[in-house]
Amino acid sequence: MDVKKVFVIGAGFMGSGIVENVAAKGLEAVAYDISEQQRERSRKSIAKNLEKQVAKGRLKAEEKDAVLDRIEYVSEISACKDADVVIEAVAENKDIKVSIMKEIEKYAKEEAVIASNTSSISITSLGSVFQNPERFIGMHFFSPVPRIPLMEIVRGYQTGERAIKIASDLGEYMGKTCILAQDEPGFIVNRMLIPMLNEACFLVERKIGSIEEIDMGMKMGLNHPMGPLELMDMIGIDVELAVMEVLHEEIGDSKYRPAISLKRMVDSGFLGRKVGVGFYVYHEDGTKEPNPKLLEIR
Repeated sequence: MDVKKVFVIGAGFMGSGIVENVAAKGLEAVAYDISEQQRERSRKSIAKNLEKQVAKGRLKAEEKDAVLDRIEYVSEISACKDADVVIEAVAENKDIKVSIMKEIEKYAKEEAVIASNTSSISITSLGSVFQNPERFIGMHFFSPVPRIPLMEIVRGYQTGERAIKIASDLGEYMGKTCILAQDEPGFIVNRMLIPMLNEACFLVERKIGSIEEIDMGMKMGLNHPMGPLELMDMIGIDVELAVMEVLHEEIGDSKYRPAISLKRMVDSGFLGRKVGVGFYVYHEDGTKEPNPKLLEIR
């Protein structure tokens, strides 16, 4: 594989996971974020994750140190100039992503493959920013990135075969099973997943089951490792709302229309695990309980 250095834009939950996965596989990983606080949070989060691997005997202490040494944090997007692959992993907002693509266009080397981790926004549309859209592709990772062995490779209308080959090779090198999706709203996985998550919100709104019972139903009845409400908390309630809004706007089907409760949760700051409260309230000792504010709603 020709890829030696990967530049990741955004050091949030997804970006940090990509950086950790890249570095764990022996490649140079550069994490860019304008927020010093976010860069530091990412650094601590990755170190903590690796420490857990050491404690479980899955990683040696010296291997952990080597992984951390392969990660660099930067505050200037121009540092992408010598990266072989640039992966954007910021908020699910088209305007933000387009502004970032325009910056990447200024600095990335001509032969670099540029990718977006978007889970719903058109790759063709984002790729139109580039003079050479053939090098632009979707690389949709799943949370948490170091543990979930799937990647959606999304082909825009102008994506070239070289970009598909490099993105697929990198994904497989990172330990992923890669599936190729065409540029349709939601691609493959979210096209199926979002209606289920949205329906779980309706079940909460209508008191058909409790928060815990809804999650338990999916875990025990369908052997899912995580319930839909737990999953939304992990990904971020605001992220899921943004994805649903994109799908509803582009497809128009009512099954993608976000539940009102999701909008109210975002308005209330109940964004999930990243802020300590979503469908559940998360405690420092690792325990959680259903959000009492949601239980009060009739």
